[in-house]
Amino acid sequence: MSPATMKTATAELLQRLYKNLKMGSDSIVSLLPKIKEEDAAFKGDLTLQLDGYEKYANQINDLLREDGESAEQDTLWNKMSAKVGTTMSTLMDASVSHLADMVIQGSTMNMNETIKLMREFENTSASERSLSLSRDIVGFEEQNIERMKAYL
Repeated sequence: MSPATMKTATAELLQRLYKNLKMGSDSIVSLLPKIKEEDAAFKGDLTLQLDGYEKYANQINDLLREDGESAEQDTLWNKMSAKVGTTMSTLMDASVSHLADMVIQGSTMNMNETIKLMREFENTSASERSLSLSRDIVGFEEQNIERMKAYL
């Protein structure tokens, strides 16, 4: 395979991972203001998850830059749709249990999407670094889900 073909598969995988991570990050950011002061432990765990999303997004950004690419931002429409969905879901129930359930659902969706991406790109010219990062993200989401179960 030519380096250009490898770059294309790697870049495509990384772009899709990046969008998923940013969606998770945006969701957490929209949930944080809904958490009451007395739920500091929950807020701390969400902040930890947010930090992880940002860490992985930055790693992806760095890998893309190494290949002369840049991370594509999600559309304003997608961001607003997600924010409205979060607002509607928390309008009637902003309890820690409900918020934790929302986070578990989001982490599960991201984990499943990342596994699909890994399978889609594992027999392509995508770099081992990008596939390894995908596996790390799956493990990260598994940890997030386990951490959130304590709040159900």
